[in-house]
Amino acid sequence: MKPNTSKNLDTLFIKTYGCQMNEYDSSRMADMMKEAYGLRLVGAAEEADVILMNTCSVREKAEEKVYSELGRYKKLKDKRPDMIIGVGGCVGQQEGERIQQRAPYVDIVFGPQTYHRLPDMVKQIRRDRVRVTEIDMPEIEKFDHLPKAESHGISGFVTIMEGCDKFCTFCVVPYTRGPELSRPVADILAECCQLLAGGAVEISLLGQNVNGYRGMGPDGEEWDFTMLLYAVAELDGLKRLRFTTSHPMEMTQELCVAFGEIPQLMPYLHLPVQSGSDVLLKAMHRGHDRATYFRTIETLREYCPDLALSSDFIVGYPGETDIDFEETLELVRWVGYDSAFCFKYSPRPGTPAAKSEDNVPEAVKDARLQTLLSLMREQTRQAMQRQLGRTVDVLVEKTSRNAGDMQGRTPDFKIVHFRGNPRQIGQIMPMRIVDAYGQSLRGELILADD
Repeated sequence: MKPNTSKNLDTLFIKTYGCQMNEYDSSRMADMMKEAYGLRLVGAAEEADVILMNTCSVREKAEEKVYSELGRYKKLKDKRPDMIIGVGGCVGQQEGERIQQRAPYVDIVFGPQTYHRLPDMVKQIRRDRVRVTEIDMPEIEKFDHLPKAESHGISGFVTIMEGCDKFCTFCVVPYTRGPELSRPVADILAECCQLLAGGAVEISLLGQNVNGYRGMGPDGEEWDFTMLLYAVAELDGLKRLRFTTSHPMEMTQELCVAFGEIPQLMPYLHLPVQSGSDVLLKAMHRGHDRATYFRTIETLREYCPDLALSSDFIVGYPGETDIDFEETLELVRWVGYDSAFCFKYSPRPGTPAAKSEDNVPEAVKDARLQTLLSLMREQTRQAMQRQLGRTVDVLVEKTSRNAGDMQGRTPDFKIVHFRGNPRQIGQIMPMRIVDAYGQSLRGELILADD
């Protein structure tokens, strides 16, 4: 049934999958739809006039998860034919019109580079009663059409570049997000200032390959990522600065030095390595070997001894042997991560690795994953235990689920629960760590007369 164009649109629900960049994109979609139609966000699809799915195609069976969720939304639309359903993000880009062929009740399909056209797509649907698909890749055009960023809390996210040119064999990002394109420095600083003026005190800079940033500076010269970091750090009101996700090949000496020179730059870095085997790193087209990765870690810790590190690992990549896997475990032991995301390899459609035989038995993948997870759990436990008795500055973020508790983060990104009150949100407060759990810490406020 075709949409009823006389029905006002009042509510919006966005289901977000994947990384912080998708979280950023979803917040900007919400800003746009609020500006264009006055839509307010709701927490359940059942309450929405417009449902948007912002998808990710990185993880296993991503497409099937999308179609499964769409099946639930179909039941809602059967009862309310005027509801508008849109599928965006990387699965939208990858699947395109196939989504509407398989799920004809989907009104809109759009990619990561075209969500700025959402208000026009909705207008077209309501006027012409047609389905819309927009998955072209204009050169970073969307940032010129987004409304001013609204602060949604004390922590703000700013995408500084899109796409990736690394073409790792297992990754779909270059095909769904396109080539690397960096925003001008002036635009990034302006968006940061908007967030800070709206109450944010912490900013995270985002990109698929964030430290590969190369953007036009206000002086007309190309700026690299480190130059941008120093500029953002000088903005009034900024207390903390973070970035993600980084590539080891872009960790320059200057960027390592910045961790020791910029007070606002927090001592936490997510630096994916994927494997500890040179054979697999070459097969994955990572562009670095384990020795290069080790040297980078040593340089970082030279300038920032307390740096907390996290990473990504894939086990069971085609051709992975017991020796390759043991080299990954050796790398993990040598680095000593605070945390990591560990996954079994699964072929992603359209990637070079998908053409290789997936020749590591599933049982072997499972066993290796459990071994790696066990090692990582122990390293995380040790990292948490090292915090006991320390005094750390905690940025208070929100109320905790436990009555009377507040929640914040340490400079190295660990969650801390403590007795406090909502008036402390946005403040950086000294705390003594008194207990350590699996994924969080317990702190006690240090009062002025302590």
